[in-house]
Amino acid sequence: MSIFYVTPVTAEDYRRRARRFLPRFLFDYIDGGANRESTLGYNVSDFEQYRLIQRVMKNVDNVDSSTVLAGHQASMPMALAPVGMAGLFARRGETLGARAAQRIGIPFTDSTMGVCPVEEIQAAIRQPFWFQLYMLRDREVVQALLARARAAGCDTLVFTVDLPVPGLRLRDFRNGMVGTGLPGKLSKMAQLLWSPRWLLDVGINGKPHCLGNLSEFVSNPNDLNAFKTFVETQFDPTVTWKDIAWLRSIWPGKLLIKGVMEVDDAQAAVAVGADGVIVSNHGARQLDAVASSISKLPAIAQAVGAQTEVYLDGGVRNGLDVLKAVALGARGVMIGRPWIWAMAGGGEAGLDNLLGLFQQEIRAGMALLGVNRIDEVNRDVIELANAHAQGKAGL
Repeated sequence: MSIFYVTPVTAEDYRRRARRFLPRFLFDYIDGGANRESTLGYNVSDFEQYRLIQRVMKNVDNVDSSTVLAGHQASMPMALAPVGMAGLFARRGETLGARAAQRIGIPFTDSTMGVCPVEEIQAAIRQPFWFQLYMLRDREVVQALLARARAAGCDTLVFTVDLPVPGLRLRDFRNGMVGTGLPGKLSKMAQLLWSPRWLLDVGINGKPHCLGNLSEFVSNPNDLNAFKTFVETQFDPTVTWKDIAWLRSIWPGKLLIKGVMEVDDAQAAVAVGADGVIVSNHGARQLDAVASSISKLPAIAQAVGAQTEVYLDGGVRNGLDVLKAVALGARGVMIGRPWIWAMAGGGEAGLDNLLGLFQQEIRAGMALLGVNRIDEVNRDVIELANAHAQGKAGL
């Protein structure tokens, strides 16, 4: 082991630091996937199926990574994805993430399951942000959450459709994250004692730890197990596209449907009035052994990209991954784990640094591709890794 301090730079650097800082059950919660975690690996490794095409002798003196996402100007084609309980990975994590997103100039998405309520986030940034929601059995709760989000300045709704039931995330069973029995409680207690910095900074000074957006619907807002029980009883496996049409009728802002992996589902989302679809397998946390998000992006973008905005979620680890997704038809990408790792491993400054690196990588990559604007990043700048053998099939 090196005796020298290594400055974290990449998402993986921050992942290693987050692993040292967080209690094991929290690190595994954000780091893990469903079942054998095969798709978790595909989401990242399948970016290597594509190669960017470097061009030379182009005037790239005016590279501009800015774009428009859901009607708002953004400094680069990226948004921070919704992450449940982000406020447990750093002190008031949702608010911290929103401030970092505001400084770099990209959208922040608050989760229904966030620790910080939408009002706290709005007070911190005083500008519109995105809100993520699931369809709950109690439609009055859905309407109340939408009204609250709207009042707090949320103008874009990211609606998650791939969670009729929770996936089996086996790491959570192993380390005591799931379950309230004595062995699980003892395991978590031991992990907390091995994480004294987290215990002081987040565990004590980061309170309250309730799910702020749902506190009015739970009898004991300080009991996370009560929230867990409420949420599990509210997931609705009966939801169909008719329910999304109803949602569209009551939500006046932009509507992005997250969790689409097939062309016919993307077309159905467009048919009910979605302003965008997010190609996503829920960070490989739902159904294992499914395809990666990036492998499904080209067909969906080709099918509906002319009618609606298409985004990618899952596996993005650097700015060149962003460029690959945009070249394959994405308006932008969402990142989840990387911003949590950076925040947990480096605090607000760490997240600022990581987002700044993403932007530098995007701009440098654009220059070396020979383009100046994001709308010039298209299929002319990308090929399959084995394009020569397959004649660029699929592109």
